[in-house]
Amino acid sequence: MNPELARFNMIEQQIRPWDVLDPVVLDLLAAMRREDFVPAAYRSLAFVDTQVPLLPGAQALAEGACMLEPKVEARVLQELKLQRHEKVLEIGTGSGFMAALLAHRSMQVHTLECRPELARAARDALRRNGVLNATVHEVQPAQGARGLAAEGPYDAIVLSGSVAEVPRTLLEQLKHGGRLVAVVGQEPIMTARLLTRTGPAAYAERDLFDTVAPRLLGFAEPSRFNF
Repeated sequence: MNPELARFNMIEQQIRPWDVLDPVVLDLLAAMRREDFVPAAYRSLAFVDTQVPLLPGAQALAEGACMLEPKVEARVLQELKLQRHEKVLEIGTGSGFMAALLAHRSMQVHTLECRPELARAARDALRRNGVLNATVHEVQPAQGARGLAAEGPYDAIVLSGSVAEVPRTLLEQLKHGGRLVAVVGQEPIMTARLLTRTGPAAYAERDLFDTVAPRLLGFAEPSRFNF
């Protein structure tokens, strides 16, 4: 595989057609070595329009441990419109690649991961790629839904996976004008949604696109029973 040609094709054939046209975002995607964040066993999938497993096959499927599609990562990055002075929280470090993208567009990234093996791999990949302003926090699964208030408030929060609904606790960790992106809903159709804090308890919502993403661990699911 020629990684530079594969990266070019990924951008031109997958990412641009998904309305990712911000030149700063496109330049970053061209410069970042996505393949460095993919497990060796799945490196051939680094530039493919698919979710890449981060753990051995059955375990990745059971736990939802996957990198999101390149076009989804790119679209989320574009929609956040990050500035260099901003602080970001990510829930679900996974491979560390999204944290690396966020770190290049912001001042500081705190990213939470509940799987020890993924947290270690992400730290290593970030270090190898010279990303020094992203901190990986290894946490218990339930902490993802609580965020990391001690380092907040945040200009942006990214949920790198899907949830049934966004917990109020996370929204309250946004600054005024802060943005949160999450994939919300149930299979077979979920929606990537942008929420912007407009007041002490007020938030504007905008649906971005339909997609399906693995569930983040530790987030509440709606009851299956109606009474």
